[in-house]
Amino acid sequence: MPGGPIAAAQRAELIKILGWTMIAILPVFMLVPVFLWRYRYRNRNARYTPDWDRSWLLEVLMWGVPLVIVAVLSTQLYRTTHALDPYKPIASDNPPLRVEVVGLDWKWLFIYPDLGIATVNELAIPEKASVALDLTTDTVMQSFMIPALAGQIYAMPGMRTKLHLLADAPGRFEGENTQFNGTGFPAQKFQAIAMTQAAFEAWVAKVRAGGQPLTSDSYAVVAEASTGAEAQKRLDAETLPAGVIHFATVEDDLFKTVLHRYMHGTPVPPSAQPGAIGYDPQAVTGEQDR
Repeated sequence: MPGGPIAAAQRAELIKILGWTMIAILPVFMLVPVFLWRYRYRNRNARYTPDWDRSWLLEVLMWGVPLVIVAVLSTQLYRTTHALDPYKPIASDNPPLRVEVVGLDWKWLFIYPDLGIATVNELAIPEKASVALDLTTDTVMQSFMIPALAGQIYAMPGMRTKLHLLADAPGRFEGENTQFNGTGFPAQKFQAIAMTQAAFEAWVAKVRAGGQPLTSDSYAVVAEASTGAEAQKRLDAETLPAGVIHFATVEDDLFKTVLHRYMHGTPVPPSAQPGAIGYDPQAVTGEQDR
């Protein structure tokens, strides 16, 4: 069941699409058995019209109905694509919450920049508050999705994508990576927990009191190719739920550091590019090796 307005709107859109496509599909499923029975080989009463070649009524139905369906669905898709744009903020009476998301092998890191805390595989949010997610990865491309709250959005190294979501009421929702990324892919799931504002504030206080600092050293452990449970064991955080790690403090600009580490490099001069006069592939290789 949808846990928020985005997922509810997506379900409504799917139902509308199914309804319109049934206009073309149901007559086919209903008439094929009728035709098979009516024009079976042994039916002597079936009408035989070898010179029949055209029916304007059938032509209009066969071409007009699909044309109307395509036109309606195209218009509807255009409207909902803009209405459900993942980059579009969601109106809310409560203060918005910012969360920076880093996809790793094979876990999710959630940084709360305004609160100074971070978690692994646990996304806590207050109910009825707009949540703005900034996403990137420190590994291969991944696909972030919480089906009951919002649609899917890709996270890519060196790029920042955005997703907005809102939970109507307290609850627990499963999130996952839907882009295969290696042996630990089945374990890359997390819990999105919607709480009342008071419960969320208590959760933040709990993380600050019992978490450990997220430094460059602890991040290096989290960023290794391991599941959340394996990283949890490495960081001695096994008192928490399986695969969950809490960080009471976060190194400054960690998300920006991860984001920009893939944006630097030494440009190849034009003379060293394939096809240039005097191009020497061995010289280029040697320069890169150094």
